[in-house]
Amino acid sequence: MQPDATRNPGPVSFVGAGPGAPDLLTLRAAERLRAADVIVHDALVPQRLLDEINPTAERIAVAREEAARPNPGVATGRLLARLALEGRTVVRLKGGDPTVFARLTEELEPLRQAGIRIEFVPGVTAALAAASAAGIPLTTRDAASSLTIVTGREADDKAEGVDFRALAALPGTLAVYMGVEQVARWSQELLRAGMPGDTPVTIVSRCSWPDQRIMTTTLASCVADCTRQSWQSPAVAVIGQAASAAVAATGPLSERLVLVTRPVGQETELAAAVRAAGGECIHVPVIRIADPPTWQPVDDAIARADTYDWIVFASGNGVRGFLRRLRAAGLDGRALGTARLAAIGPATRRQLEEAGFHCDLTPQTFRSEGLAAALAGTARRGRFLLVRADKGRDVLRCELESLGHHVDEVVAYESQPVEALTADIVGTIDRLHIDWITLTSSSIAEAAIRLFGDRMRHWKIASISPVTSATLTRAGWQPTVEAAEATVGGVVEAIRGWEAATAGVRPPAESPETANLPPSRRD
Repeated sequence: MQPDATRNPGPVSFVGAGPGAPDLLTLRAAERLRAADVIVHDALVPQRLLDEINPTAERIAVAREEAARPNPGVATGRLLARLALEGRTVVRLKGGDPTVFARLTEELEPLRQAGIRIEFVPGVTAALAAASAAGIPLTTRDAASSLTIVTGREADDKAEGVDFRALAALPGTLAVYMGVEQVARWSQELLRAGMPGDTPVTIVSRCSWPDQRIMTTTLASCVADCTRQSWQSPAVAVIGQAASAAVAATGPLSERLVLVTRPVGQETELAAAVRAAGGECIHVPVIRIADPPTWQPVDDAIARADTYDWIVFASGNGVRGFLRRLRAAGLDGRALGTARLAAIGPATRRQLEEAGFHCDLTPQTFRSEGLAAALAGTARRGRFLLVRADKGRDVLRCELESLGHHVDEVVAYESQPVEALTADIVGTIDRLHIDWITLTSSSIAEAAIRLFGDRMRHWKIASISPVTSATLTRAGWQPTVEAAEATVGGVVEAIRGWEAATAGVRPPAESPETANLPPSRRD
């Protein structure tokens, strides 16, 4: 591995991904990921974490089968060294914490031999994340004054294995990583070493993922319970008296899984509102936001921006596209002259304000009709610039023109439907018990119907507005709820209201294996 003589070696940061949820990353971890040219990640790091933090970096997955080969850590270390010697900023993203059961020693050796600068960014390790998910105190003053972390899988050539007799004699809490894969081994070893069969065990599978599951059992029963439940890796088993104190999730949306369909990078606010209400999310974008075929109309409009009375933004994406071209031209807010700014709703207004612009008007009704009514009397034969998507209704333009105003329209972004779902996404959707799907625009509704088909008949549908609901109705679907206010907060509030109104009268949940399948695919 010889360095590129024209470049200085890049740094390598070993970053803890935590259990998987993007909002459980440390601030420093998020910073390193955003700055990375290439991310070398474990196979179990969720795709949604990578998409949310840095969708543009090159990604290299360390496959699980590679981990089973001789010296896999050394091979990964050599890959990291080669990338760094090319002058690239490298992040080695590891599940949990990079110093806990992560083959760190082997991966470090090639980097140290090459003299590459190394940084460590800690992450929430699995035992701590699992305990928090289950509401378990890992230590207590009266029964568990210590915590021992042990792996359920050891290297085949290791001279001495885990001393289960010593572990069984410890008075504190025991956390077993890779707990499901080796449950028969470690449970029987602990029983033979004298640990009582009624010792409480809490197992947390796929902690913080959309299909997280939590089970409380005993040491004697955990093998049978895990086999019956067919639980998946990764999983952590917490053993000891503290494990008996597992607390059920709370909140109006607890145990509810919501499918969020917004484009990559625009799902955060909705997902955060769902989680704040106690629910969990899976993100499957059904449309993507792209640049228009040409920026010329936008650039021309910016050049004459000071001739307009109003510049009207129909979405946050329009704000982002317009301001990006404004800056590309070397201009700032002074180029807009005396033009006033209008936004269709609070999210669009927030985009303007975060960029340092004052929004002069937001209608009370967050749709084209409300914006047209609010603008109608603001100017006498005024000049309006509408910044919009390539698709959408002409209500605003037609209404303003009918009043004698001059209206120019420019397309600042395209909304492109996702052509097809990958096999992995389809498998995940069919495995999970999805309760709700959220549809926050007509284009998203149309794409979701095409991609999910009859699966949607087993989900409750939350629509953001009457316009989106009308799109659904025309296609033969009825929304379960419609937001009173056309915002993502309004969508979640509508879901909360439905759940509260129907509490105690829901039918029994179907099994995760069959709940989302069309009738023709069920047993």
